[in-house]
Amino acid sequence: METDDVSRILPFQLQFDKPLPSQIKLAEWNPEKDLLAMVTEDSKILLHRFNWQRLWTISPGKCITSLCWRPDGKAIAIGLQDGTISLHDVENRKLLRSMKSHNVAVVCLNWEDDGGQELTDDNFVSKYEDRTSRFFRPAPRAPRMPGLVPGETGFMDESENLSLELSNSSHQRFNILCSADKDGIISFNIFGIFPIGKIDIHDFSVCCPLVNNHVNCKLLNASICTVKLSKDLCHLTVLCSGELQVPENDLHGFHCLTLDTSIFYKRRNELHQVAQHASNIEDLTEVIRASLSVMSKQWSNAMHTFHDKFDSLSSLIHDHGLDSTPQDEFLSLIGGARTSPAVHQFLVNSLGEAGLKRISKSVCGAGKDLQVIVLEHLQPAAEMIGFRLGELRGLSKWRSRYQSVGLNQNLINNAIEKAGMFLVQVQRFMTVLSSSVQQFSNFFNWIHKCVKMLMSEPSDQHQLLAFNSELVILFLKYLYDQDPVKRLLESTEVDHSIEVDLETMDRVQDLAQFGSFTDFDYLQRTFANEFQQMESCFKEAFQMPFTTISKKIHCQNLLPLFPIESITKSSLFTVPTSISYYKDTEHERKQNFVDYISFILPDESSSDLANCIVVTRCLMNNDLEAVLLCVPDGYCCVDLSLYKECQLVLLLNGPSSENLEKACMTIVQADDLPFASIPSLDASSLWKLRELKESVVYLQMDSLKVRGIPHSVSAPLAVSASRGVACVFATRTRALVYILDEDEDEISDAD
Repeated sequence: METDDVSRILPFQLQFDKPLPSQIKLAEWNPEKDLLAMVTEDSKILLHRFNWQRLWTISPGKCITSLCWRPDGKAIAIGLQDGTISLHDVENRKLLRSMKSHNVAVVCLNWEDDGGQELTDDNFVSKYEDRTSRFFRPAPRAPRMPGLVPGETGFMDESENLSLELSNSSHQRFNILCSADKDGIISFNIFGIFPIGKIDIHDFSVCCPLVNNHVNCKLLNASICTVKLSKDLCHLTVLCSGELQVPENDLHGFHCLTLDTSIFYKRRNELHQVAQHASNIEDLTEVIRASLSVMSKQWSNAMHTFHDKFDSLSSLIHDHGLDSTPQDEFLSLIGGARTSPAVHQFLVNSLGEAGLKRISKSVCGAGKDLQVIVLEHLQPAAEMIGFRLGELRGLSKWRSRYQSVGLNQNLINNAIEKAGMFLVQVQRFMTVLSSSVQQFSNFFNWIHKCVKMLMSEPSDQHQLLAFNSELVILFLKYLYDQDPVKRLLESTEVDHSIEVDLETMDRVQDLAQFGSFTDFDYLQRTFANEFQQMESCFKEAFQMPFTTISKKIHCQNLLPLFPIESITKSSLFTVPTSISYYKDTEHERKQNFVDYISFILPDESSSDLANCIVVTRCLMNNDLEAVLLCVPDGYCCVDLSLYKECQLVLLLNGPSSENLEKACMTIVQADDLPFASIPSLDASSLWKLRELKESVVYLQMDSLKVRGIPHSVSAPLAVSASRGVACVFATRTRALVYILDEDEDEISDAD
């Protein structure tokens, strides 16, 4: 009975103790659902429910270096070793989007929304509405090549790399996905899909106090450890290791940067709408690209089938010693001349009725498929692009608001003209395709009749399809050994212009005076080249907001924390860290947040500050406070995580002994700690934490609620503030889930 009483009053009830297939290196709880995402040492992603039911497993085939959840919990972002970021749907693991945002490993990800704040500023109220659905049906998806089956894994299914749910973001809260790589590059993507900024922390020069002098400092060879956007999106906290370049010295250490990202808050209305239209245009552009690719492959396959059979006629003509071409032989045949032995052998023996039907089905079927792709995929996508560009042009005319985010009216006008020219090319292509298919069909009908006659088979004239002799002659002159459809579809590095007569060019210039367009050469371009020019204009127009926002992100503060010996980029230095933002209760009406940063101080950084944990907080007046927590002898902090209500969860491995409890977990109330101000002016030392070594707080395990763990543990520690749980990973490949939110009444009853 005594044992039962003791077990009832243990803090942090153990919910599960489950085996794992391998050791876990990354883990994050879903912010809205009872789901835990884990990354194993062999880079497999496991998604479990709270009851430990596994939902799915995916493997990218590449090393996973970071992950995070979208704020609404419906998608997960995964950073890879090669710099790629992949977004996956939580329900079915499908790949929603894959972006090459970096050139090296993505070491950390952070996805934040605006916290549901009203989209108002300066007495301006804007309720965003996407009007596209009023005029158009749902956006088309990219067509698939006939006969291809989508891949089974979420990462490799390239045909599913677009998601309407991602692009149709008008009903989402405005959110930013922030990613950082090991070379110090930080990228920002609205809704996780539209790139809106990129900065290099090495480019910042910050004035720092050093021995009563203010000097300009820059980072060299810095490697980012953690990034975190504030809840109001106004600033970004960056923890990194690297060399701090100061006059006559380069100091190796761990640093904290605060970047001003207030442009995301001040212009979130404008950025929301620009990102909405631009991301949809990019998706629709991919639909067009995929359509052109599928169309080109289908038509190429059909023409290969045609030429593979009909090109053999040239060899037969040569073998029979004739000096003519297949076109000459067919023209003689249709003109009533005697059939040559080569043509007779080809039509009766080589081709035959069965072969002709197969070729006719391939060519005419491909023509119909191409028409369907144009009408159901390509043309609707082009029309929707034109509408969304028109919406952007209307926004660009409001210069006082949209010029500040880089929406340039001239660039949008250029993009609109190219989109219009592309729609003209769509109609032109449909005319050429329809004419070509009609002439192929007419030619096959004539060949069918010729085969019947040469084989002397009785045939019902009513069963033979009619043909037009004049169209057969035109086909032999202009289509037999030429392919205008292929020429329009294929894109070549060499710009082969299409010949246009002078009369037509004069008419185009006359139309330009009424239509207000400046491009007179569009008829000389192929379908594929027109698409390339249109896409180039889109990139130029959307690059302007990207460049503009990137320039408006700057460094507010650079705080050197502690020294580290001989940092090199080849040996990355990592520090277990946790950053959270809590509402400032003293200024609750202003929705202000206080950011708390906690990390484990490496023993090698300072011999007189061994086995310590650092907790810092930045107040609304930018005053920085910190406290050093010293872990008791024999214990080693493995990982930590800030929890709700300013609590700090610590995961410790215990002293080596025969005790069954080899590790423990405890919670410290961070806002009750005796914080001390970190000097910022007239500092005697560049390393700020050394200023606090005289006021170290020693943790007393007896005065804290401590939960013993019967296994040695390793990072990561996964804590969910919304669900009040923590998942601890034992070194023996086990996962232990603890309930952090306790029932106080039950505990008091047990006493």
